[in-house]
Amino acid sequence: MTRSFDRLLRPKSIAIFGGKEAARVVEQCRKIGFDGPIWPVHPTKDEIGGQRCYRSVNDLPAPPDAAFVGVNRAATIDIVRDLAERKAGGAICYASGFREAVAEFPDGADLQDTLVAAAADMPIIGPNCYGFINMLDRVLLWPDQQGLSMVNRGVAILTQSSNIALNISMQTRGLPIAYVLTAGNQAKCGLSDLAMAVLDDPRVTAVGLHIEGIDSPALLERLALKARQLRKPLVALKVGRSEAACQAAVSHTASLAGNHAVMAALFDRLGIGRANSLPEFLEVLKLLHLHGPLSSFDISSMSCSGGEASLMADAGTARTIRFRELQSAQYAPLRQALGPMVTLGNPLDYHTFVWGNRQRQVEAFAAMMRGGYALNLVVLDFPRLDRCDPADWMTTADAVIDAAVETGAKAAIVASMAENMPEEIAVRLMKAGVVPLLGIDDALAAAETAAMIGACWNAPEATPLLKVQATGREVITLNEQEAKSALAVHGVKVPQGLRAETAEGAANAAASLGFPVVLKALGVAHKTESGAVVLGLTEPDAVRSAADTMAGVAAGFLVEETIDKPIAEFIIGAVRDPVAGLVLTIGAGGILVELLEDVAILTLPTDDGAIREAIARLKVAKLLEGYRGHPKGDLDALVSTVASVASYVVSNASIVEELDVNPVMVLQEGSGAFAVDALIRLRG
Repeated sequence: MTRSFDRLLRPKSIAIFGGKEAARVVEQCRKIGFDGPIWPVHPTKDEIGGQRCYRSVNDLPAPPDAAFVGVNRAATIDIVRDLAERKAGGAICYASGFREAVAEFPDGADLQDTLVAAAADMPIIGPNCYGFINMLDRVLLWPDQQGLSMVNRGVAILTQSSNIALNISMQTRGLPIAYVLTAGNQAKCGLSDLAMAVLDDPRVTAVGLHIEGIDSPALLERLALKARQLRKPLVALKVGRSEAACQAAVSHTASLAGNHAVMAALFDRLGIGRANSLPEFLEVLKLLHLHGPLSSFDISSMSCSGGEASLMADAGTARTIRFRELQSAQYAPLRQALGPMVTLGNPLDYHTFVWGNRQRQVEAFAAMMRGGYALNLVVLDFPRLDRCDPADWMTTADAVIDAAVETGAKAAIVASMAENMPEEIAVRLMKAGVVPLLGIDDALAAAETAAMIGACWNAPEATPLLKVQATGREVITLNEQEAKSALAVHGVKVPQGLRAETAEGAANAAASLGFPVVLKALGVAHKTESGAVVLGLTEPDAVRSAADTMAGVAAGFLVEETIDKPIAEFIIGAVRDPVAGLVLTIGAGGILVELLEDVAILTLPTDDGAIREAIARLKVAKLLEGYRGHPKGDLDALVSTVASVASYVVSNASIVEELDVNPVMVLQEGSGAFAVDALIRLRG
């Protein structure tokens, strides 16, 4: 078991190993104001960075709280072993050439195992990482420049990439950053371990994770639960899209359930916010630092330009945030403040009638902020400070601050372009309790993410993730009849059908069921493409002829009753993700599967509420609402069908490799839903 990170992340004494990198760490420590002892260790040098050198770990005056090990990979192991034996608080391993570089160093994996063994119970960060910056306690183990300012409280940002960490340290967005930590290749301590450690610091307000890969969903689940309990939100920027899980797949489902989409579903389940770019990542963290998760998706927008109001409205159309209409009590004070020429609404174009008039602006902004919105945005692009006078813009900024203080509402000022928010103004706004958000799209993404986290935290905690390991190596494919029978046991409705081995038998089965019927060849995965399904057969000769035509590809025949024309067709599937395990997919089915790629993913186990939310996110779900005068579809039956498929998957989690139910035909409201085709692959 690894010891606490406390001494490593908040050290009182530091040991430095190496040459050039060691000198940089000493320089940066003194520059940041670290006033504890720094002990360079070098076999030949007498001093590094003005500090006396020691010859070995054993020569140090005391066990150091933290050590920066900036030597080659072989020497790193010996030093880490010596530090562990002296009960040091922990070490940063700077060297590369371990498991992350097995293509260049075939012994890299073995060397990493040796490093972990040498550390024993001492925490180590890396190898192949820069280390960390702690702006709360004026301490860092960081062999380079960095651009952060001291803070009393702020966010923690963790990344596997040292260069990304360096770039983030140079941000000028007004985001107060308490910690920047790099994890490298996570030989002993992963991102989740480090995040757990910084969450415990009461000065940390939120945590951002730049993730290249997730090694343990169980640890991520535990981290998310701790963050929720401490009311400190998590945001993840997940990079990389893996197709490895889809290459050997037979079903449509696997082609839809990419690793990136699965990770998004996992984050949503755990209440971890998602960002799609570094700017968005930083803006979300800024909002969460100051205001925390939002209470709803309802926001307001104010600007002195119709063009800006339109930009806001357009940017919101693809998001779950809502520009909710004004409440009746808001109209009179808004009209009094803005005059008769302004059209009142949300987003609100308040024109320039009150430009430069702080009191009138306060009245208008306060009236808007009393509307019960979770966040109130004011669009304001500042002029260049080197060429222009920002006085009138600062009047508006001060009015926003006054209105937020007066109403107690959460407020933000949005610059439509990032370069139009000078850092000094952003910092001032943050100190005044108003979030400076840079870019309209990133601002709305931040609001949406904060609202998502708020909704998750306000709901009951999700049940633990399904954690069942796959068994067996050989994969077998059930034929359609076998697959449908297995699903029917769990409540999935399927058409009545009979199996036949010959064309004559198929004709007799059809007569027994009653016409019209559907004829299918068993043993064919994608029947439509192979000509292995014929619809609307109305007499025995037609069945015989169709069976004779497909006899060359058929391992028997399935004759089924014809289902009425559906309102909509869906696909329900399951695929085994290499990280998250079995996940469920719901999407537009039939021939539209690959054409629309309209799909939602559910981690397991799930429930009716989560299923309904997933269906609601689909474009095809509009058909169930009675699209353009057509009848409504049986949504309840679809939800029940998805839940039944989920029940089958959970009950057989150790052997299910892949599942495809496509199409599920959803009939008119009250008439049910039927799985008319199914594919199941099981591990033997």
